Amino acid sequence: MTMKNLYPVVVLCLLGAGCAVSKNYNPSKKFSPEELQEDYRLFRNILEESHPSLYWYAPKDSVDHYFNWGSEKLTDSLTEYKFRNVLSYVVSGIHCGHTSVRPSKPASRYADKVRGLMFPLSVKAWDDTVVITSNLSKKDSGVMRGSILKSIDGRPVQMILDTFFRHLSADGYNTTHKYQTISNAGVFRTMYASLYGLKAKMPVQYIDTLGQLRAAMISPGMLSFDSSRQHHLPHSTSHSERKQMALRYMRNLRIDTLGQTAFLEVNSFTKNNRLRGFFRTSFASMKKEKVRHLVIDMRGNGGGNVTMSNLLTKYLADQPFKISDSLYAITNRSKYGRYVNNYFLNRLFFIFMTRKKLDGYYHFRYFENKYFRPKKKNHFSGDTYILTGGNTFSAAALFTKALIDQRNVWVVGEETGGGAYGNTAWLIPDVTLPHTGVRFRLPLFRLVIDRSTPKGHGVMPEVEVKPTVSDIRNNRDYKMNKVLWLIKQRPL
Repeated sequence: MTMKNLYPVVVLCLLGAGCAVSKNYNPSKKFSPEELQEDYRLFRNILEESHPSLYWYAPKDSVDHYFNWGSEKLTDSLTEYKFRNVLSYVVSGIHCGHTSVRPSKPASRYADKVRGLMFPLSVKAWDDTVVITSNLSKKDSGVMRGSILKSIDGRPVQMILDTFFRHLSADGYNTTHKYQTISNAGVFRTMYASLYGLKAKMPVQYIDTLGQLRAAMISPGMLSFDSSRQHHLPHSTSHSERKQMALRYMRNLRIDTLGQTAFLEVNSFTKNNRLRGFFRTSFASMKKEKVRHLVIDMRGNGGGNVTMSNLLTKYLADQPFKISDSLYAITNRSKYGRYVNNYFLNRLFFIFMTRKKLDGYYHFRYFENKYFRPKKKNHFSGDTYILTGGNTFSAAALFTKALIDQRNVWVVGEETGGGAYGNTAWLIPDVTLPHTGVRFRLPLFRLVIDRSTPKGHGVMPEVEVKPTVSDIRNNRDYKMNKVLWLIKQRPL
């Protein structure tokens, strides 16, 4: 098999964004038009039946246009990943960041185990700039970190990004989240291979670190097993040590006693990260060390449990706060429950935790207009700086929104990926389509955080900080550097 013919197999080996089946998974297997259409009808019917915000950011005729477009693409047999490309394009038109397409379970297992040739470049993208951050192909050493990417295979890089954007979900009209998603480890490589394919040689144009426009040919590269894990843990450590290291990555505290500054990094609000005890000991330590400045890093926090984000807010809020004006589902049951993960448990939640109101919707009243009181013990009242970016999503955006108007709090960085007006989330089961095994996330509740906030964007920072090409080339933490500068400006 020549390199030019590797596309169908290689791409699917690479797709961390979606492939699944069993140990016998065949990435080249094609599904018949009849199978695809049946899965697609189910996909559309379930969204139209249960998604609470299908027409929140796009009118019904626009959403119907996307649905009809997808159906028209299924007249021939397709592999799983090509079918997923159709679904992700349709889902992007809904403008819901919690609704996304996932590989089947077997395809995911296959992608985790198989290492193969893949598109070599990773990037950092923002506004009209795309900077190369790594190149897997050692043969193409001239195309190095810090080079500004201009085109690939004759396609201007902005055209490539526009195509990617049409397959990425986001809350409302948020582009910061999409730029950051493309910049996350491996996403650019995966999406390029999925949407454009691989060739033995691909021409690129780039501006090198000396400012010269150059051309080169790049080749697919190989991702080693260890480098495919962002946070690889040494095998020499014990199970308990590895668990502690993983926990420290998810949440950690560092105190600069000389500068009376604490750095609190929280990368998730999921319950299994033992956050309750971590917050308790962290704020006790800050009080003991007489910390004056607190930097809370939310840049890597994609959300999680609202109870945990509320708990952190209680340690910082100077007055009672709420997280929602309304929280409701449009239905409490589904005709397609056999395809929905945890359907029985979700039904119990609806029966015992929601009530139907006069508007016909099923409201989760506990969180509607409920005010939460700040904690008194070990409460922090000093200067607080919240670092945000496109990955600050869901519950992390709720946390940021709850505190942004407080006088001693400054939000520094970029627009959050999570919506400021609200989002569609809370219960988010996977739906598995029967023929292809492709899954999609189905949020069941619409959460309106603050109806007085303009709809369509994330929480905007009070101090905006975006990267420069020089920052990326030199691996600077430009947002943290800005916060440290702001702290120095504060009176002693």
